[in-house]
Amino acid sequence: MAEPRQHFETFKVKGGQLLDRIREIIEEGNARRVILKKDDRVLLEFPLSVGVGGAAAAVLFAPTLAAVGAIAALVSDVDVIIERRPPPPQELPPAEQTSGENTAQSPGN
Repeated sequence: MAEPRQHFETFKVKGGQLLDRIREIIEEGNARRVILKKDDRVLLEFPLSVGVGGAAAAVLFAPTLAAVGAIAALVSDVDVIIERRPPPPQELPPAEQTSGENTAQSPGN
C-alpha cells in the first residue's frame, strides 16, 4: 500500500503574531515540520516530535520558540509552511451480511 502524501498548509503571518501562531501549531500536535520563509528564502526550518503537545511542547521547544521570537522581531511578514501528517484512513463500518434472506420484519408479521 502506498504511503499517503504529505499535506502542506501555507499562510502569511505578521511578525508580531508569529510566535503565538507557532505555539498554536506546536500545541495542536499534528504537524511534522514548520518552515518559515521570507521572500522565498528559508529563515528557519524545524521538525516537530510526533504526539507532543501542550505543556511538554513548551518545554521541549523552548529554544526553537526563542529563535522564532528573534525572527519575529526582525521581519514584518513571514510565510509559514506547515507539513502535517496525513489524516488517518477512515474506517468503514463492517459490511452487513447479505445471505440473500430478507431479515426485515413487516408490521403485519
